[in-house]
Amino acid sequence: MTGAVSYRGGLARIAFAGVIWGSIALLTRHVGVSAFVIVFWRVTFAGLTIAAYLGLKGRLGELLRLPTRRKLALAGMGSLLALNWVLFFSALKLTDVAVAVLLAYCGPIFVTAFAPVITRERFDRRVIVPLVLALIGTATIVGPRELQLTEGTHLLGAGLAFASAFTYAILVLNAKRLLKGIPATVYMLGEDITAALVLLPIVALSPGPSSVIEWGSLLTLGAVHTAFTGFLFLSALRTVRADHAAILTYAEPVSAVVFAALFLSEPVTLPTAVGGALVVLAGTVVARMKPAPGIETPGPVIGPDTTI
Repeated sequence: MTGAVSYRGGLARIAFAGVIWGSIALLTRHVGVSAFVIVFWRVTFAGLTIAAYLGLKGRLGELLRLPTRRKLALAGMGSLLALNWVLFFSALKLTDVAVAVLLAYCGPIFVTAFAPVITRERFDRRVIVPLVLALIGTATIVGPRELQLTEGTHLLGAGLAFASAFTYAILVLNAKRLLKGIPATVYMLGEDITAALVLLPIVALSPGPSSVIEWGSLLTLGAVHTAFTGFLFLSALRTVRADHAAILTYAEPVSAVVFAALFLSEPVTLPTAVGGALVVLAGTVVARMKPAPGIETPGPVIGPDTTI
């Protein structure tokens, strides 16, 4: 019973992170810089937030004490993280938001398909129905009228969004594997430092943020939407299956619609409501799943990162 409660608690943290991520569009709406600059400041502010937390806890040196093999693994993940976010934010600038969101949310499908190979988790047939429900719900929210690719830039944007879905899956699955021996906050700090260093040469030659609104949006994006939610997601990923976690992130497009209605006065149409209900239903199905012997066995959270 305790294992089931812990498992559902992990799923709840992931869903909550997804809800917060739904407000990313609100923050980036008025940030008039390139995708490279947005991602650079996102990981920079996230890294500074995590470093401050670890410094207060007297744990800042944990990253340096990691074995060389793990440092190299984190460097690879940080580079992939930078690529993933640059692909997605570039897609948002080149094609319709609806197209970018739908194609990017093919990521959980890749997670489900690749999980048995990368994480050695046995395939869970129970995820097929909620995964299909969530994808159909997202497509309904997006709406068929918005899924039109009429120009070369739109096609390029769609391709970048699809590529971001693939890199997202690799990030989630490798994180599931690497987190077995690295505390979540240390893991994020290593990722953020590497991502910032990879992007620095390009950002140094690009126009940066110029207004208080832009700086405030990027600071919030880094501290809240990356550091805080990243901790929620990664610490929960220790105890739940990668495919279950990925399906719960479909909370993001639903919350994006809600935030747009609340703060941007964008109407909630009937298809949007139906699509949202399907995604919520999919999440409910996953949340009610009990750990099944032979499919997943929740493991303990390693290290002191059980609370923030």
